Amino acid sequence: MQTMTPSRFRPILVVAILGLVTVAAAVTPAQAQRDQFEDVTDVVLVEVPVQVLRDDEPVRGLTAADFEIFDGRKKRDLVGFEVIDLRMVEGETEGAVTDLPIAARRHFLLLFDLSFSDPTAVVKAREAAAELVLNDLHPSDLVGVATYSQARGPNLVLGFTSDRRQVEAAIADLGFANPQQSTSDPLGLVVSDLGDSPLGVGSGGLSGINPEAEIREQLKDLSILSSRSAREEEQAQVTALSSSLSQIAALLDSVAGRKHVVYLSEGFDADIVLGTGGTTVEQQERIQDINDASASGRYWEVDSEERFGSTATLNVLGNMLEAFKRSDCVIQAVDIGGLRAGGEVQGSGAESGSRAEGQDGLFMMANETGGEMYRNFNDLGDAMEEMLQRTSVTYVLAFQPQDVKFDGKFNRIRVEVKNQPRGTRVVHRPGYYSPKRYEDLTGLEKRLRTAEAIVGGDEGGVLGTSVLAASVPVAGQKAYVAVLVEIDGKDLLAGHKGAVVPLELYAYALDRKGVVKDFFSQPLGLDRGQAEEALRQTGFKFWGHFDLDPGDYVVRVMARNSETGLSGLSSVPVRVPEYDASEIALLPPLFPEAPGKWLMGREQTEEQRQVPYPFLLNGQPVIPAARPQLARGGTAQMFLQGYSLAEGVTVASRVLGPDGSAVEGGAIEVSQRTRAGAADQLLATFLTGGLAPGEYTLEVTVADAESGESRVSRIPIVVGG
Repeated sequence: MQTMTPSRFRPILVVAILGLVTVAAAVTPAQAQRDQFEDVTDVVLVEVPVQVLRDDEPVRGLTAADFEIFDGRKKRDLVGFEVIDLRMVEGETEGAVTDLPIAARRHFLLLFDLSFSDPTAVVKAREAAAELVLNDLHPSDLVGVATYSQARGPNLVLGFTSDRRQVEAAIADLGFANPQQSTSDPLGLVVSDLGDSPLGVGSGGLSGINPEAEIREQLKDLSILSSRSAREEEQAQVTALSSSLSQIAALLDSVAGRKHVVYLSEGFDADIVLGTGGTTVEQQERIQDINDASASGRYWEVDSEERFGSTATLNVLGNMLEAFKRSDCVIQAVDIGGLRAGGEVQGSGAESGSRAEGQDGLFMMANETGGEMYRNFNDLGDAMEEMLQRTSVTYVLAFQPQDVKFDGKFNRIRVEVKNQPRGTRVVHRPGYYSPKRYEDLTGLEKRLRTAEAIVGGDEGGVLGTSVLAASVPVAGQKAYVAVLVEIDGKDLLAGHKGAVVPLELYAYALDRKGVVKDFFSQPLGLDRGQAEEALRQTGFKFWGHFDLDPGDYVVRVMARNSETGLSGLSSVPVRVPEYDASEIALLPPLFPEAPGKWLMGREQTEEQRQVPYPFLLNGQPVIPAARPQLARGGTAQMFLQGYSLAEGVTVASRVLGPDGSAVEGGAIEVSQRTRAGAADQLLATFLTGGLAPGEYTLEVTVADAESGESRVSRIPIVVGG
């Protein structure tokens, strides 16, 4: 096996964004949703988030029968419908919040304009933005952070996440932190230390004693407001801004749901684009001078672009705003000039005029995309209260287009609501882009698709992937959570032509709020000549780990063949108990496998954690199966491993079908209790009698007869023919 340079933290920064147009591996809606992130098949599922408003209030209580959707001129049948009312979600559990469909969750991109803003205003705007995120957004809202500067272009500091601590860290340093201090998350979901200590907006990852002064100093070189430029240069600056924001709009098209781009800036002079508007005394005098020169034949004194605007700049700006609309992005423009220190908000003279001109540009960007402009607001939460209320109810409609061409072209859609009174307004994106085939995607787009699958959590894919996660105690340290990933070898080889099979693995542990608590990534190159036989027999099995505190988590693992684009995602829950408090712990049912069955690989880190091997049976190390393959009508050796199990525990089991209901057949017979280090083990046999060939879930419950305390664990199993 040939291995590419692996590491736990790869130095790749990319925004985590989510796809609206999803591609599925089968015709049925259920399977289409399960495999929605694949890029290699021919059935497309389009999800359209819709808000219905009356008197600027959300309309509740609508059903799928109330909607009609048109793909171009053709009416399409709905194959999916979901309603998300954030008012109702308030009372749900944290886990229910993170389980909301991605397309229905609101997305806010905090976009800091570092060039068309005074450095002091940017520093203050960080505080206002942090207040909005921490105090006013719903827990289910996803937030990303980006910056723009003429010198550096667009920079996506943090991908969309519900992790407020990471958002706060990204706002704090705006990407100015020393790269060596970064966690180097390859999917851009983590930008700061994964510890639990609180962050202040003034700290971030900056190393100086006075971080606000440090970031202000760095911003000085990026701001273009400090000096007046020639008109041609100002037009070039607006053109550069528009081109960069168009890139952001194109990336955001992959994000499911409506995106609110909170654009924090002092804006640009709209007259640069539209010409002298005559709204001030000075502008009216300048217009009169131009008219007099023209009437007197002094044409060399007449600048047509000054009077009527720059057509070229206007076209670039217009294309940028159209790109935002087509990507279902609304620009909420915030004039941060009022956040400068020293009370300059109510200033007069050149400063006041400059700010008024900037507000015209901000108003144009917001108005053209359906957003609002907020003037001089220190409390963005209060300013945006009405907008947040209007977007609190989302209806997600899903349909399947016909005769899809994988060409990336734009397709218009229209949504209508039946039998509603006059004045009812329907808000939805104007259309969708046809998907591209995997080989036509850029490197950045490919990485974004991977991040999309991890954040969205929709299991499935063409590449068969299974995961087993088991927590074991380590004295005086965080628990060691072993993660075993199994990848079907035939799927991994499907369509592959090269001598080396390039495999990418991404694994994340998220708590119930969607906060990333640990992660690892591993790029691997499998020598086909040496590995193909083993891959075709079973596949590739990988061993990694997380370091986690007590709590409940979901482990999400994505595997991808980076040449063919075939991928698969698997999610499993894992509980890390309070081991020191003698809390009962139970690992998933463990089915040992014969040595050499899989081609094996293991996580490589700079600091390999040394812990006792967690899986011993009769004193010998064994490797358990993540998805046991069992013979019909046969038996399989297995064992239950737990901690702090009482002497009088009882064991009960049942087998669940694909729909989660119990089925007849299958049973566990416990034969012996033993110890393996600190672990209690119940050796057992699983009998598959009565189970038809198919996929199931084995559920085991261990209970203390005296206290009544119990623990449940599960594992997927496959019964062969």
